[in-house]
Amino acid sequence: MDWNFWRPNRTLEERASKYNGKITVKNSWGLGTYLEVGGLTQSGWILEKIWGQALKEITNHKSQITNVLVLGLGGGSVVKPIRKYWPRAKITGVDIDPVMVKLGQKYLKLDKSVQVIISDASSYMLHATCYDLVIVDLYQGKKFPKQFETDNYIHLLRSNLLRSGVVVINRVWNREDDRSLIVDFKKKLEKHFKKVEVVYPMANVMFVCKKRSYL
Repeated sequence: MDWNFWRPNRTLEERASKYNGKITVKNSWGLGTYLEVGGLTQSGWILEKIWGQALKEITNHKSQITNVLVLGLGGGSVVKPIRKYWPRAKITGVDIDPVMVKLGQKYLKLDKSVQVIISDASSYMLHATCYDLVIVDLYQGKKFPKQFETDNYIHLLRSNLLRSGVVVINRVWNREDDRSLIVDFKKKLEKHFKKVEVVYPMANVMFVCKKRSYL
Protein backbone atom coordinates (compact mmCIF):
# COMPACT_ATOMS: atom_id res chain seq x y z
CA MET A 1 0.00 0.00 0.00
CA ASP A 2 1.17 3.53 -0.80
CA TRP A 3 0.95 5.20 2.59
CA ASN A 4 1.67 8.63 0.98
CA PHE A 5 -1.94 8.52 -0.21
CA TRP A 6 -3.11 9.20 3.32
CA ARG A 7 -1.01 12.32 3.87
CA PRO A 8 -3.24 15.39 4.47
CA ASN A 9 -1.05 17.47 2.13
CA ARG A 10 1.02 15.97 -0.66
CA THR A 11 2.75 17.00 -3.85
CA LEU A 12 1.59 15.09 -6.90
CA GLU A 13 3.91 16.64 -9.49
CA GLU A 14 6.27 19.55 -10.08
CA ARG A 15 6.94 21.05 -13.51
CA ALA A 16 9.20 23.85 -14.74
CA SER A 17 7.54 26.48 -16.91
CA LYS A 18 9.08 29.19 -19.06
CA TYR A 19 6.31 31.57 -18.06
CA ASN A 20 5.35 30.62 -14.49
CA GLY A 21 8.55 29.14 -13.09
CA LYS A 22 7.89 26.12 -10.89
CA ILE A 23 4.32 24.81 -11.01
CA THR A 24 3.39 22.42 -8.21
CA VAL A 25 0.37 20.13 -8.28
CA LYS A 26 -0.82 19.61 -4.71
CA ASN A 27 -3.58 17.68 -3.00
CA SER A 28 -5.05 18.33 0.43
CA TRP A 29 -8.14 17.21 2.30
CA GLY A 30 -9.45 20.77 2.48
CA LEU A 31 -8.63 22.07 -1.01
CA GLY A 32 -8.61 18.91 -3.11
CA THR A 33 -6.20 18.97 -6.06
CA TYR A 34 -4.87 22.36 -7.14
CA LEU A 35 -2.03 24.07 -9.00
CA GLU A 36 0.30 26.37 -7.08
CA VAL A 37 2.76 28.93 -8.42
CA GLY A 38 4.96 31.03 -6.13
CA GLY A 39 2.88 30.10 -3.10
CA LEU A 40 -0.34 31.26 -4.78
CA THR A 41 -3.14 28.87 -5.68
CA GLN A 42 -3.72 29.22 -9.43
CA SER A 43 -6.32 26.55 -10.19
CA GLY A 44 -8.51 24.18 -8.20
CA TRP A 45 -11.62 24.04 -6.05
CA ILE A 46 -11.02 27.34 -4.26
CA LEU A 47 -10.70 29.18 -7.59
CA GLU A 48 -13.89 27.53 -8.83
CA LYS A 49 -15.66 28.96 -5.78
CA ILE A 50 -14.20 32.43 -6.27
CA TRP A 51 -15.21 32.54 -9.93
CA GLY A 52 -18.63 31.12 -9.08
CA GLN A 53 -19.29 34.02 -6.71
CA ALA A 54 -18.15 36.58 -9.27
CA LEU A 55 -20.10 35.16 -12.22
CA LYS A 56 -23.25 34.83 -10.15
CA GLU A 57 -23.34 38.64 -10.15
CA ILE A 58 -24.06 38.68 -13.88
CA THR A 59 -26.55 35.82 -14.11
CA ASN A 60 -29.37 38.38 -14.36
CA HIS A 61 -27.67 39.81 -17.47
CA LYS A 62 -30.39 40.82 -19.94
CA SER A 63 -28.75 39.09 -22.91
CA GLN A 64 -28.07 35.37 -23.17
CA ILE A 65 -24.39 34.50 -22.97
CA THR A 66 -23.46 32.08 -25.73
CA ASN A 67 -19.86 32.87 -26.65
CA VAL A 68 -17.21 33.14 -23.90
CA LEU A 69 -13.50 33.99 -24.08
CA VAL A 70 -11.19 33.12 -21.18
CA LEU A 71 -7.87 34.97 -21.26
CA GLY A 72 -5.55 33.13 -18.88
CA LEU A 73 -7.19 29.71 -18.95
CA GLY A 74 -4.59 28.10 -16.68
CA GLY A 75 -5.91 24.83 -15.28
CA GLY A 76 -9.47 25.77 -16.27
CA SER A 77 -11.08 26.46 -12.87
CA VAL A 78 -13.38 29.12 -14.32
CA VAL A 79 -14.90 26.65 -16.79
CA LYS A 80 -17.13 24.80 -14.29
CA PRO A 81 -18.85 28.00 -13.06
CA ILE A 82 -19.38 29.08 -16.67
CA ARG A 83 -20.94 25.70 -17.46
CA LYS A 84 -23.12 25.95 -14.33
CA TYR A 85 -24.70 29.26 -15.37
CA TRP A 86 -24.50 28.99 -19.18
CA PRO A 87 -24.29 25.27 -20.03
CA ARG A 88 -24.61 25.74 -23.79
CA ALA A 89 -22.05 28.51 -24.17
CA LYS A 90 -19.10 28.04 -26.51
CA ILE A 91 -15.88 28.57 -24.52
CA THR A 92 -12.52 29.56 -25.99
CA GLY A 93 -9.59 29.44 -23.57
CA VAL A 94 -6.35 31.27 -24.31
CA ASP A 95 -3.15 30.76 -22.32
CA ILE A 96 0.48 31.42 -23.07
CA ASP A 97 1.67 28.53 -20.89
CA PRO A 98 1.12 25.03 -22.33
CA VAL A 99 2.48 23.43 -19.15
CA MET A 100 -0.28 24.97 -17.03
CA VAL A 101 -2.97 23.86 -19.47
CA LYS A 102 -1.63 20.30 -19.68
CA LEU A 103 -1.59 19.99 -15.89
CA GLY A 104 -5.19 21.23 -15.82
CA GLN A 105 -6.14 18.57 -18.33
CA LYS A 106 -4.28 15.87 -16.40
CA TYR A 107 -5.32 16.66 -12.83
CA LEU A 108 -8.31 19.04 -12.85
CA LYS A 109 -10.46 17.47 -15.58
CA LEU A 110 -10.34 20.54 -17.78
CA ASP A 111 -13.48 20.38 -19.91
CA LYS A 112 -12.62 18.82 -23.29
CA SER A 113 -15.26 20.91 -25.02
CA VAL A 114 -13.20 24.07 -24.41
CA GLN A 115 -11.35 25.27 -27.50
CA VAL A 116 -7.80 25.69 -26.16
CA ILE A 117 -5.45 28.15 -27.86
CA ILE A 118 -1.83 28.50 -26.75
CA SER A 119 -1.08 32.14 -27.43
CA ASP A 120 -0.21 35.45 -25.85
CA ALA A 121 -3.45 37.17 -24.86
CA SER A 122 -2.46 40.46 -26.53
CA SER A 123 -1.70 38.80 -29.86
CA TYR A 124 -4.88 36.74 -29.80
CA MET A 125 -7.12 39.73 -29.14
CA LEU A 126 -5.88 41.50 -32.27
CA HIS A 127 -7.64 38.89 -34.42
CA ALA A 128 -10.42 37.70 -32.11
CA THR A 129 -14.12 37.74 -32.85
CA CYS A 130 -16.68 39.39 -30.57
CA TYR A 131 -17.90 37.75 -27.36
CA ASP A 132 -20.76 38.02 -24.90
CA LEU A 133 -18.42 37.44 -21.96
CA VAL A 134 -14.66 37.87 -21.61
CA ILE A 135 -12.88 36.53 -18.52
CA VAL A 136 -9.47 38.05 -17.76
CA ASP A 137 -7.25 36.08 -15.35
CA LEU A 138 -3.77 36.86 -16.60
CA TYR A 139 -1.58 36.31 -13.56
CA GLN A 140 1.89 34.85 -13.87
CA GLY A 141 2.55 33.66 -10.32
CA LYS A 142 1.71 36.66 -8.12
CA LYS A 143 2.22 39.20 -10.87
CA PHE A 144 -0.42 40.84 -13.05
CA PRO A 145 1.57 41.87 -16.16
CA LYS A 146 1.63 45.65 -16.61
CA GLN A 147 0.85 45.38 -20.32
CA PHE A 148 -2.69 44.29 -19.45
CA GLU A 149 -3.32 47.47 -17.44
CA THR A 150 -2.72 49.84 -20.33
CA ASP A 151 -5.41 51.94 -22.00
CA ASN A 152 -4.59 50.28 -25.30
CA TYR A 153 -5.28 46.80 -23.95
CA ILE A 154 -8.45 47.85 -22.13
CA HIS A 155 -9.69 49.43 -25.36
CA LEU A 156 -8.89 46.17 -27.15
CA LEU A 157 -10.97 44.24 -24.61
CA ARG A 158 -13.92 46.57 -25.16
CA SER A 159 -13.54 46.27 -28.94
CA ASN A 160 -13.95 42.50 -28.73
CA LEU A 161 -17.25 42.69 -26.86
CA LEU A 162 -20.71 42.57 -28.34
CA ARG A 163 -22.82 45.63 -27.53
CA SER A 164 -24.39 43.84 -24.58
CA GLY A 165 -21.12 42.13 -23.56
CA VAL A 166 -19.41 41.91 -20.18
CA VAL A 167 -15.74 41.71 -19.17
CA VAL A 168 -14.78 40.26 -15.76
CA ILE A 169 -11.21 40.99 -14.65
CA ASN A 170 -9.63 39.18 -11.71
CA ARG A 171 -7.16 40.93 -9.42
CA VAL A 172 -5.65 39.59 -6.20
CA TRP A 173 -5.17 41.54 -2.99
CA ASN A 174 -1.73 40.69 -1.57
CA ARG A 175 1.20 42.42 0.05
CA GLU A 176 2.94 42.98 -3.25
CA ASP A 177 -0.02 44.87 -4.71
CA ASP A 178 -0.43 48.51 -3.79
CA ARG A 179 -4.15 48.89 -3.24
CA SER A 180 -4.06 52.43 -4.55
CA LEU A 181 -2.88 51.03 -7.89
CA ILE A 182 -5.95 48.80 -8.06
CA VAL A 183 -8.19 51.80 -7.29
CA ASP A 184 -6.46 53.62 -10.15
CA PHE A 185 -7.08 50.58 -12.34
CA LYS A 186 -10.82 50.85 -11.68
CA LYS A 187 -10.75 54.52 -12.69
CA LYS A 188 -8.98 53.56 -15.89
CA LEU A 189 -11.63 50.94 -16.64
CA GLU A 190 -14.34 53.55 -16.12
CA LYS A 191 -12.90 55.59 -19.00
CA HIS A 192 -13.65 52.73 -21.39
CA PHE A 193 -16.80 51.08 -19.98
CA LYS A 194 -20.18 52.61 -19.16
CA LYS A 195 -20.52 50.60 -15.98
CA VAL A 196 -17.85 49.07 -13.69
CA GLU A 197 -18.94 47.09 -10.64
CA VAL A 198 -16.63 45.59 -8.02
CA VAL A 199 -17.12 42.16 -6.44
CA TYR A 200 -15.00 40.89 -3.55
CA PRO A 201 -14.95 37.07 -3.43
CA MET A 202 -12.50 36.04 -0.67
CA ALA A 203 -9.01 37.55 -1.23
CA ASN A 204 -9.77 38.64 -4.77
CA VAL A 205 -11.34 41.68 -6.34
CA MET A 206 -13.30 41.25 -9.56
CA PHE A 207 -14.12 44.13 -11.89
CA VAL A 208 -17.36 43.54 -13.82
CA CYS A 209 -17.25 45.88 -16.83
CA LYS A 210 -20.19 46.52 -19.15
CA LYS A 211 -20.54 48.43 -22.40
CA ARG A 212 -24.03 49.56 -21.46
CA SER A 213 -24.86 51.30 -18.18
CA TYR A 214 -28.36 49.83 -17.93
CA LEU A 215 -27.40 46.13 -18.11
